[in-house]
Parts: sequence; structure tokens; C-alpha cells
Amino acid sequence: MYNDPSWKPLIDLAEAHTDLIRMRSPVRAHSHESWAGQGGTAASARAEFFKVNHVLEPDARWTRTTVTVDGRTMSSLAKRQRDIDTIWTVEPLLKSPDDVNAYLHIPDEAFAEDIHPEALLEEERHLGDRGLVMIDTEDPLCAAATLLRMEDFVVWAMTEPSLVHRLVEKCARYIHARTKRVARECPGRLWRIYGAEFACEPYLPPALFEEYVCRYTAPMIDAIHRHGGWVRLHCHGRIRNVLRSMVEMGVDAIDPIEPPPQGDVDLAYVRREYGKDIVLFGNIEMADLEALPSEEFEPLVDRALHEGTCCPGRGFVLMPSASPYGRHIAPRVLANYQLLVEKALAFR
Repeated sequence: MYNDPSWKPLIDLAEAHTDLIRMRSPVRAHSHESWAGQGGTAASARAEFFKVNHVLEPDARWTRTTVTVDGRTMSSLAKRQRDIDTIWTVEPLLKSPDDVNAYLHIPDEAFAEDIHPEALLEEERHLGDRGLVMIDTEDPLCAAATLLRMEDFVVWAMTEPSLVHRLVEKCARYIHARTKRVARECPGRLWRIYGAEFACEPYLPPALFEEYVCRYTAPMIDAIHRHGGWVRLHCHGRIRNVLRSMVEMGVDAIDPIEPPPQGDVDLAYVRREYGKDIVLFGNIEMADLEALPSEEFEPLVDRALHEGTCCPGRGFVLMPSASPYGRHIAPRVLANYQLLVEKALAFR
């Protein structure tokens, strides 16, 4: 999609005038792709249980994943539209507690991964001093919750905690193993861990953030820190009541600190209360960047720059809450990105 000519001025702007942070997965060519479609030696261990079939249509690619275990067959369906860089889960894999229990019987060997840190190192060589590579990974909660319908996850997390914990623990085993190995082989790097928003309000109460995020993400943070790395926790939405838990886990940075009404906390509050402990990334809402004329967008940039630096702290990175995910970049979007960069470069 980035080959559309409308993207070129935006990419050139980023390459020439911003500090680059390239997200890269240690196990996939693109961080959002499903591990179930991998090739390599790990694929042979999965073949007994997982079958993946792709159907390419003119406007979309459909992916059917079928899992067979203990005589039970389950399947999921995902859709990737031609002009939108997002994968939609049309049908989740696990639709009942019986499905979850069957999934738990798949041997851990079937989740083994082919890890390729060479790609990270090559990207670093390519970037030179223009930026850095950020290792991108889901947390165990994200891996588990995305196997379920959102409504099932929310209800079961509160009413069937033992079942959900067993599923998260299943995912944690291969994610923790991956994190330890990559942190050891690629020490001193920045990581981004995503998925915590599944346990934020309004989905789950703050008390369950400790159960479903801290319990499983803290060991990842410890492994990364053990080898001199840094952790940026990615979490959209309402974070005010879990900020203390994030900081106590030991994260070095958070993003995107969405402004109200998407989030529930002002950037200035986070800077005052937690800025001495963590670097803040944010907090330009992508919807504003895409929808507002520049004269209305400019005050939001000024406010973010002011609030993100309003008192002493570890640092502030001005950035949008997301990236464009359509094939075409509209002139308004490019103009607002240009304004964003100009304001940051001129800020004192």
C-alpha cells in the first residue's frame, strides 16, 4: 500500500526531518502478520494441528485457520482489504469454553517459533544514525484475547478467571521464551509491548490489570532490562487508573496517551505525576490529524508540545496515536503532518 504515489511525500518528510523508530518483529517480516502462516522449521511442529488457507479476491485476502486437536476442529476467518492496512477477525478461533480447553491440549512444541534477529541487525545497519529499530511484540494477554470474541473475553475474564489465566499462561510460555532469547541476542534495544488495553476500562476494572497484564508482562520487562534494553508500553484508551501499575512494572516509556474523549487523562497530568519515571510518547489523536483543517489542528500540536514538556522528566516524543492505514494519503493529512514536524523542529 505504501507504493501509492500519495505516500511518497509523507515518507520523504519522515525520512528527512524526523527521528526514525522502525518497528520490527523478531519472528515475522511484518509485526502484524499471524505466526500461524510462518514457514521454516517451526512450521513442521505446527502442521499436525494448524492448517492455514489463503483466498485472494480482487479487493481482499481471506485467511482461514483451522485447528484440530483431540478430535475437535475449530476455525477462524480473517480479512485483509486491499486498500486498508488492517486485519479484521471476522470469526474468532475459540468460541466456547470447550474450544479453549481443547486448545490448551496442543503441545507447546506446536507454538515454537523461528526467530530471526538478523533482520533487526540489518535494519539497524541500514538506518545508521538516522534512527533506531524498535522490537515489536504482543503481550500474552493480547495473544490470548485475540483468539476470542471480545464480548466472550470480557465476560470470561471476570466470571471464568481460571479458564482465561490458563489460556494466557499457554501464550506466555512461547512469548516469554521468545523475549528472553531476543533480549539476549539483541541487547540494549528499545522494545514496544502491546496488548495492555484489553485489560483497561471500560473492558475490565483496574484491579484485573494487575492479574492479566502485570503478572505476564512484568517478566518480559525484567528479561529486556536484564540485557540493557528499554520497554515502551503501547496502550490506547483509558489509562488513568492503571498508570501506577504500568510504572511499577518498570516500563521506561508509554504511548500514545490519548487525549479525552478517546482517553481519560491529560498529557500534562501524566507528565507531572509520572514524567520523572517514564518517557512519554504522544499524544496527537490520529482522527484529528486526518479530519481537522490545519488551523484547527495547530492548537492541538501546541498543546501537546507544552503539556509534554511542562515540568522536568525523562523525555517527551511528539507523535500521533496511530498511523494512516489507507492506501491514499489525502492532501489534508500531508499538510497536518508537515505542520506537526515544523512545530516540533521549531519548539524551544
